[in-house]
Amino acid sequence: MSEKSEKLKRTWRKFLRPSFIIPAVIVLVLLVAFSSSIFVVDQAEQAVITRFGKYHTTLGPGLHCKIPFEIDKKYIVPGNKVVQTQQFGFKTTRAGVTNQYQNNITKESTMLTGDLNIVDVEWIIQYRIVDPRAWLFTVQEREQTIRDISRSVINTLVGDRAILAVMSSERSNIESLAVSMMNEQFSQLGMGINVFAVKLQNIVPPAGVQDAFEDVNKAIQDMNRFINEGKESYNAEIPRAQGEADRMVQVAEGYAAERVNMARGDVARFNAVYEEYRKAPAITRERLYLETMEQIFTANGQEGKKPTLIDSELDNMLPIKNLGKD
Repeated sequence: MSEKSEKLKRTWRKFLRPSFIIPAVIVLVLLVAFSSSIFVVDQAEQAVITRFGKYHTTLGPGLHCKIPFEIDKKYIVPGNKVVQTQQFGFKTTRAGVTNQYQNNITKESTMLTGDLNIVDVEWIIQYRIVDPRAWLFTVQEREQTIRDISRSVINTLVGDRAILAVMSSERSNIESLAVSMMNEQFSQLGMGINVFAVKLQNIVPPAGVQDAFEDVNKAIQDMNRFINEGKESYNAEIPRAQGEADRMVQVAEGYAAERVNMARGDVARFNAVYEEYRKAPAITRERLYLETMEQIFTANGQEGKKPTLIDSELDNMLPIKNLGKD
């Protein structure tokens, strides 16, 4: 046992010599320095490097190195193509399942509309980090700031509109206005993010008045249906009535033209007869008389009757000239 102990002591003395310890320490320091200076940035990430606590540079994906021993520090930030999402009024616990019954979530989704109604609004915002330096060092409570500004903007837009407008026609308008208003405020704070989408999810009245609002929505749908049916009937009847009116106008115009032409013909014939009468009054009278009698006898003959020259009561006699040779 003594010999083994002596050998062990000699071995330890060999390792504890300065000529062995100093190189070992140097190698260990180099290994630590190498391991802490080499790092890899993923494809969906960016690395912000600070030197002595001051911003130095931003690195993209790939293999990089930095000064070890905490002289250079790296901060990994999602890349500018990675979509970040914040949910408001609900929280997705697992795929396809949401939870709406936490106190803080319920409070942030309850809003007052412009017509003094209460409504529960659920929405999400999607944004990208476009300036990693500003994202890391400008605002300390970044996530809470995003939530506060988003709630403020949505509250403002909902509070300027009636509840039915918020639930139906103004949804897309609220979403587009919310994007511009949020980006404006985030830009003023210098947060280094860009909101590219705001999507309203469920917009419902409180549970106590849900049935009443469903009845109102059904009444509105019925009203719109009746209006559409009325418009269809109107569009069907108006062309028909317009066509009938045009036909009657054309018939009236044709009758008017016929009467005018007949009147003009009578006037022209009367003027012609008058001119002949002025030239030979006696002959013209005789000719007119004969033409009239011819028309009378011709008309009665066409009807199958003999012409009546004396009435049955012998009260009147027709002024018929002697048509004989005498």
